[in-house]
Amino acid sequence: MNKLTVQSLQWTGTALKVLDQRQLPDICRYDEYSDAAGVAEAIATMRVRGAPAIGIAAAYGVVLSAYRHYSATADNWRQQVAADIDRLAKSRPTAVNLFTALDRMSAVLGLVSADPLVALLACAEKIHADDIAANYKMGELGADLLTGAKGILTHCNTGALATGGYGTALGVIRSAYQRQPVHIYADETRPWLQGARLTVWELAQDGIPSTLIADSAAAWLMKSGTVDWVIVGADRIAANGDSANKIGTYSLAVLARQHGVKFMVVAPTTTIDWTIDSGAQIAIEERHQNELLPACYFGADSLVRAWNPVFDVTPAELISAIVTERGVILNPSTQGVRSLQ
Repeated sequence: MNKLTVQSLQWTGTALKVLDQRQLPDICRYDEYSDAAGVAEAIATMRVRGAPAIGIAAAYGVVLSAYRHYSATADNWRQQVAADIDRLAKSRPTAVNLFTALDRMSAVLGLVSADPLVALLACAEKIHADDIAANYKMGELGADLLTGAKGILTHCNTGALATGGYGTALGVIRSAYQRQPVHIYADETRPWLQGARLTVWELAQDGIPSTLIADSAAAWLMKSGTVDWVIVGADRIAANGDSANKIGTYSLAVLARQHGVKFMVVAPTTTIDWTIDSGAQIAIEERHQNELLPACYFGADSLVRAWNPVFDVTPAELISAIVTERGVILNPSTQGVRSLQ
């Protein structure tokens, strides 16, 4: 197992340190949070982002809530922790890992009759450790599919910054690069530029070379024949294999099909929402239009508006393989992902 060179989250024992990804690559700064409200704000403001990392951060947020509110003499500490869990659940709507982690923490809370602190921390630490272990497993399983690949294109950031460590799609890329030379391309990933600010920076920390491209250059790159696979992560996967991911992913899947390029989705099974049958049921988060608009258009009387969805859904029929820690599903449109349950 390779040493983690990048960590987005660090538990200190009394607080959660979050690498403020908005400042990268220019500034590498950790903010420290000692309550659930701070963790919820860190998630909502994208200091921490990436579905698995969001879930892990939220789990530690519940621990911090219990640290703050639990007392053997307090009658209402459970209600206060429950309110913090609700606050954390409202921080980002699309990443199912958030709700999976909070459900696990709530289940632990429901089982303890007295001091919950040890049990809650153990659950949060297990969620974190399990994600790291899953990343390494997915890295190897995904790399097995890439034998002979010369070029890989990825979108957004799916590495150690977006997970407990190592990464989902970027974990596969890391594992593949260790086996054979491969040219790695990264989309800028507008409008937050996670590819430009995070992915190529993270790869550089591991000594892995990469080439950054504008999102709009992806079609021409594929037409050149230098890309064999597009590899992306996911924020929510429906039972039929439809996958929600960072806006622009669907476009890449359509382009990949047009150019005969294979398309891989890499995500832990915590990202699968077994309760929904298709991607049509996935709620797509829309962020404030001012993230796109120049300041001159901010006024109430402006004739210019912006539409700012931050995710889209790729239909299963455009996906060549879904890689999870429990196994690989090839051509998921024929069977969905229920065989992984």
